[in-house]
Amino acid sequence: MSPPALPRAVLLASALLLGACRDDSLAALEQAADRLQEHLDDKAAGSALEQLHPQFRARGDLDRDWAGRTMALLFLRHRQVKVLTVGRSCELDSTYSTRGHCRAQVALAGAQSLVPDSARLYSVRSEWWLEDGDWQLARLDWE
Repeated sequence: MSPPALPRAVLLASALLLGACRDDSLAALEQAADRLQEHLDDKAAGSALEQLHPQFRARGDLDRDWAGRTMALLFLRHRQVKVLTVGRSCELDSTYSTRGHCRAQVALAGAQSLVPDSARLYSVRSEWWLEDGDWQLARLDWE
C-alpha cells in the first residue's frame, strides 16, 4: 500500500526547502571567507578581527589577541600584503548545522615583490561557526 500523495508532497517540499537553506548557508560561508580575505588584502585589521569568533583559536592555543598583534606587525612591516588563495573549497558540517569548514592553499605576497619571497604554499584549514546569522572564524590551522 503506497503512502497518500499529500504526505509525500509535504516531504518533498520539506527536502527542497532544507536543501535551499543549506545552499544559502554555504553561499554565506563562502562570502564570509571572501570578506576576510578582502579585509586582509585591504590591511583592515579591525574588520578582520570582527570576523573572528570570541573563542577563536589558531593552531590550538593562539587566540584573538595573537591574531591582532600578528596582523598589526605584518601590516606595519609590509606596505603591500596580498593573500593569494588557490583552490578554496567550503562545506557545511554534516553534524552541526551551525558549523562550516574551508580548505585552501594560501600564499602571502608582500614587501616589494608581487611573488611571495619563499614561494611557499600553505595548506590552510578553517572552521567557521554561525553566530546570530553571521559566519565567524573559530578555528584555524595550517601546514
